[in-house]
Amino acid sequence: MKQKTLYVCQQCGTTAVQWKGRCSSCGEWNSLVEEVIFEGPKSKQTSAKISEGEIVKLDDINPEDLQRLPTYDSELNRVLGDGIVPGSVVLIGGEPGIGKSTILLQLAIFQKNLKILYICGEESLSQVKLHATRLGGSNENCYMLSETTLEKITAAARELNPDILIVDSIQTVQSIGIDSTPGSVVQIRECTSALIQYAKKNNTCVFLIGHITKEGYIAGPKILEHMVDTVLYFEGDRHYNYRILRTMKNRFGSMSEIGIYEMGDRGLKPIENPSDILLTNRDENLSGIAIAATLEGIRPMLIEVQALASPSAYGTPQRSATGFDAKRMNMLLAVLEKRCGLKINMNDVFLNIAGGLRVEDPATDVAVAVSVASSMHNIPIPHDVCFAGEIGLSGEVRPVNQIEKRIKEAEKLGFKSFHLSTYNKKSITAKFTKIELIFSSTLDALLGKIMG
Repeated sequence: MKQKTLYVCQQCGTTAVQWKGRCSSCGEWNSLVEEVIFEGPKSKQTSAKISEGEIVKLDDINPEDLQRLPTYDSELNRVLGDGIVPGSVVLIGGEPGIGKSTILLQLAIFQKNLKILYICGEESLSQVKLHATRLGGSNENCYMLSETTLEKITAAARELNPDILIVDSIQTVQSIGIDSTPGSVVQIRECTSALIQYAKKNNTCVFLIGHITKEGYIAGPKILEHMVDTVLYFEGDRHYNYRILRTMKNRFGSMSEIGIYEMGDRGLKPIENPSDILLTNRDENLSGIAIAATLEGIRPMLIEVQALASPSAYGTPQRSATGFDAKRMNMLLAVLEKRCGLKINMNDVFLNIAGGLRVEDPATDVAVAVSVASSMHNIPIPHDVCFAGEIGLSGEVRPVNQIEKRIKEAEKLGFKSFHLSTYNKKSITAKFTKIELIFSSTLDALLGKIMG
């Protein structure tokens, strides 16, 4: 075999014959790493022939041949699109300790109607057994294999013929035909490609766990996310109990769905109604707290926005936001000062989204602005009032999409009034009898209705 040395970009997988400080493909600096590749003798080119029956008409394909397999986990079903598609490859990424291995181990031990092969690449079988015991489940159809060699993994899968193959993690798998360290770009790309081929030929659903880099991207070449059918990301602060499983790519379902879980002593628990969990039960009204009706994907949720504004003890006031974009918070503070007359320039402002969630929905703007104003004036906001609206630079309250979903969620949870943009009137066709809709065109007018 012939030995060849190439320099491979750890970000995009581009190869170069000599080292460069900057990748010519993706522009990343210091990403080229030396890889030793062994090439076998090249075979003579032969003409390929298509056998009879390989080419078929689109109308002759029966989609019922690949019916979805529903899982025990309602939230996982939601993000996958009502179940697992046989032959699909699902990649799950997230920070260490966020729950990637937990959710797939729960699938392995609680999905009793399917045959599952779990590949332990990071832990021993005894360690996985301890984890499974803590989760409180067992499954006679769950088979475990502690192995990191690709050829042995595929051989075991062909012998067992499972319905689901779980690999934890893809960064630990290596092929004996590639002289490169596990986790390198070449190893990840080739091992993933081999597992995809196995999944398509045998109609086996393959779940891959992927590590992420310090920038928050899945480690390995970006082409990895293009190769697989579905990419799921676990989000959330591991110091809090709540996790969000977000769909970043799905060839067989919607990309707008999310799953919400609560991490406990016995693993991840699906949350069917997150609004009940994320809202704090208060016996008295407190200043600086407002309830926002937001959307995570296409799922309505009510979240609690907490703000604290106090005179600054230093020359430069502090600005801190947890779970919310700090730049957008600064913009909203500028609108409050310019358009509503609030003197915020000499006040420290701290903002927090309760529950450790991170929101990016612009409809949260009104709740953020109202909570800051409430803290500034020390005027509590009634706990049965909800807000939804985007704020423009001129101080107008802009309309938001899918407003009826937000109103129905607030009405279901017993809220009595809902503040929204005047421009949302024409998009409301349903009649709401248990909740009062209060329309405002500007933020100044809305604050006047809330605080007098």
